[in-house]
Formats: sequence, C-alpha cells, structure tokens
Amino acid sequence: MVVKVLVVDDSGFFRRRVSEILSADTTIQVVGTATNGKEAIDQALALKPDVITMDYEMPMMDGITAVRHIMQRCPTPVLMFSSLTHEGARVTLDALDAGAVDFLPKNFEDISRNPDKVRQLLCEKVHSISRSNRRVSAYTPAAPAPVAAPSPAPSSGSFNPPPVRSAPAPAPTRPAPAPAPASSASPAPKRKAYKLVAIGTSTGGPVALQRVLTQLPANFPAPIVLIQHMPAAFTKAFAERLDKLCNISVKEAEDGDVLRPGLALLAPGGKQMMVDGRGAVKILPGDERLNYKPCVDITFGSAAKSYGDKVLAVVLTGMGADGREGARLLKQGGSAIWAQDEASCVIYGMPMAIVKADLADAVYGLDDIGKNLVEACL
Repeated sequence: MVVKVLVVDDSGFFRRRVSEILSADTTIQVVGTATNGKEAIDQALALKPDVITMDYEMPMMDGITAVRHIMQRCPTPVLMFSSLTHEGARVTLDALDAGAVDFLPKNFEDISRNPDKVRQLLCEKVHSISRSNRRVSAYTPAAPAPVAAPSPAPSSGSFNPPPVRSAPAPAPTRPAPAPAPASSASPAPKRKAYKLVAIGTSTGGPVALQRVLTQLPANFPAPIVLIQHMPAAFTKAFAERLDKLCNISVKEAEDGDVLRPGLALLAPGGKQMMVDGRGAVKILPGDERLNYKPCVDITFGSAAKSYGDKVLAVVLTGMGADGREGARLLKQGGSAIWAQDEASCVIYGMPMAIVKADLADAVYGLDDIGKNLVEACL
C-alpha cells in the first residue's frame, strides 16, 4: 500500500530534498507540498494525506499552530522536523503536545554527507507513523501546574524529602479512543513494597509519560526511572518540562544520582542508564552496537539484577521491541510487568512485544496507568 505524504516547509531546498528522498521509495507518494501552516491546513483537507512532514518556523502560520488545526479538522499523523538545540527541543515537545506523532532532526549537513542514512531513516519514520493511531495522538495538553517553590536538583549523596507542590493541572482531554479489546482488561493491581518503578517508551512516549506522571502525588513512595528514546539534546528540556508539570520531581539523570521516593530520573539521550543495588544510577557512554541510546533493555536488565522481585516495570507506546528482553529478566526474578493497551497507544509496538511474549502481568489503558501505580505502591 502506497503512503501518501504532504511535505510542509518554507525552504524550497528542503521541500525539494525531502520530496526527492521520499519519492525514491516506490511505496511512498508525495501528493503535495506547502510553504506555510495555512497552506498545510488547506492541502491536508484537500489531499487527505496519510502522513504530513512539518517544519516549525514558517511565515503566516507556524508548524505547531498548523498541527493543532489539522488535528481538530482532519487528524493526520505528523512528523516534525526540529533543530538539535535546547530551543528546538522545547518547540518539538510543544508540537508533540499539539498532536504530532514523532520528529526528526533537521540537519542539512547530514542530508549532504549521509544521504543513504537519511533516506532510510526518513522513509522508515514515514511508514511507521502512517500506521499510528491518529485518534490518540491529538489532544489538548494540560497547562503547567504552578509550583510552590523551585526544586533544586538532588545531589548524588543526599536524601532529601520531595518538595511540596500544588495539585496537578487537570488531565488533558483528547478524542475518545476506540474501546479497548477484551484482552486488555486487567484486574486492579496488587499492592507491594516496590523498590523501583521503571518506565520505558518510544514513539508517543513524551505525551504518554506526561499523562502518567502528572497523576502521581508528591509523596509517591517509590523511586522512578524513565527511559525514553530521544536525542541527547532533547532529554534535559523534556525533564525540565515534566518537572514543571508534575507533583513529583523529575530531572535528567547524572552519573551518581541517588534513587529516592518522589523523584523520577530520565535517562540522558545518547547514553545508557543502569541502576545498582545501593540505589545509585550509573550513566554509561552509548554503545554504537546498540540501536537505542538510551535502551530500555539495558536499564530493565540492571534493575532485575539489583532489585530482584521488587521492581514494577511499565512499557508504554513505541515502535519495535525494546524492553522485551529486559522485561523477561525482570519477570524471571519475580518482578511485575505492565503494558499499555493497544487502543491508547500511538504505536502499538513495544507493548505488543511484551504481551505477545506473555510477559505482561497487567494491560492498562494510558489513563489508568498513573492511578494504578498509586494504588500499587501507596
């Protein structure tokens, strides 16, 4: 089946280059182009593409505003192009909140130096998000919750109580997903004194993590580690965003950080994160032999070795099967594994791998995971 793509960018060079790369794939058809957000909306309505590639900075209407309008009028999977800067990360996260499914760095040098690699990555992204659940990728994000006092980054050797924060902002609303299949119905979680909650995710993960973590109270009793497939330039900005939105504290993990209740540590992009039995975090260089940096399997595997049956692992939306082998190790040690259900996933890949391997102790819709974490751990 041919995937129809609309290419949106105010740069004539970039429009042509992206169109050429996509058109070289016989299973992809570029059905149109647009030079600004307003044209993008009109073309999306007229052409009904399967995927839209979208730039952010454009005249007349920027990409984020265009994404919001498209999701309201004709929900379509959107792939954003972004710069690898802190500001580019912030803008990209805003675009994902607005309903974009995924993103790629906009790097003209890579296009010139590594055309084959760029072609493969871009075409793979287009094909994968064309199969995404567009109905659950678009919703109105929650406003940041006001914070009573700034939260200092925890030192590697201290054990400070989590800061007191105000109540979280109301949960964001989104179009109702299709009813979950019967197989996704799971009983209420069993309470246990977990020493660690580990959450792994990829495509759709920034939005999913926000929805889960904003449901946790400041006095959440278990330490949390987060593994999100994301470039190195993005994870710090993402951790800062989550920290502002959540009652718990969130920070990008650093080597030597100490796990503590009420704190979520986000694995830094381009590196690997492991935990040890003393409650310390180890940050290691990204191994070029591994597809994912950070890799869910690596963190889950270290948790299995360090904490035995005292881990609650959650696998959220994402492409591929990262997390399955780490979950297998956790399961063998007696830990609990949860998976997000298909109906609420943007991409039902990673959770499906868990379910098909018969590793899931429970399968929950996205909006049930946060409250079930509270019930299981408090």
